[in-house]
Amino acid sequence: MHQDTTADSPATARGAVAIIANRRGDLLLHLRDDLPGKIAWPNHWSVLGGGCDPGENPADAIVRELDEEAGLTAIADLAELFEIRDEHGSGQLITFFSAYWDGDETQLPLAEGVKLQFLAPEDLEIRTIPPFIRDGINRYLAARPA
Repeated sequence: MHQDTTADSPATARGAVAIIANRRGDLLLHLRDDLPGKIAWPNHWSVLGGGCDPGENPADAIVRELDEEAGLTAIADLAELFEIRDEHGSGQLITFFSAYWDGDETQLPLAEGVKLQFLAPEDLEIRTIPPFIRDGINRYLAARPA
């Protein structure tokens, strides 16, 4: 059995986000509130997710966050992908998940942020996206079957 010698201490802040795609291959992003000093990455486009509660694992956190932020409870194929640290923002170690949902994003009850929108991958280049989220999306897209 391999032991991970780079394991984080229990005090390490963690988070979870989900890259959600629809049948066209568009990705669901939300525009974060413009609250400088109150939230990480204000007025940036991001994927849905957030911080883990104390003692909560990332898989449980992403299910909770998707429900809290957008009322998403019936997503398909939720799968853990990889972890990236938000070096220039919250400092959290973020677990990325992928999922599939093919609904109308304008009908979701957005509880945080300004708006939700499915965006084609080629449209992401012109959006202001946190660097760690952009890195995660690029990793996801590079590994996704054509």
